[in-house]
Amino acid sequence: MPTLNLTVNVPVDAVVASDILKDATKALSKIIGKPESYVMIVLNGGVPIAFAGTEEPAAYGEVISIGGLGPSVNSKLSSALAEILLTKLSINSSRFYIKFYDSERSFFGFNGSTF
Repeated sequence: MPTLNLTVNVPVDAVVASDILKDATKALSKIIGKPESYVMIVLNGGVPIAFAGTEEPAAYGEVISIGGLGPSVNSKLSSALAEILLTKLSINSSRFYIKFYDSERSFFGFNGSTF
């Protein structure tokens, strides 16, 4: 169940948010190798963020997955997500941090149970 929590300090209108959600879902699914039906994206726009002492456009992301993550995959995901942020919100990749969590099965609940 790959999940991306993405927080940006620029306002995100509904159309752009929808595009980001679709593009990020496809990227996570393809790069991690899990079905889109398992991917969740959480987008928080307009959140105050200071990065390098400025409030210029910036973002912070966390990717959580049960397996599928590793140095090569993480690099591809970082690049794909940075491209989405640059294209959709004009956030430069030098102003985007992302953290990856490869979780154990017992730490996730879904559909009334854990897996």
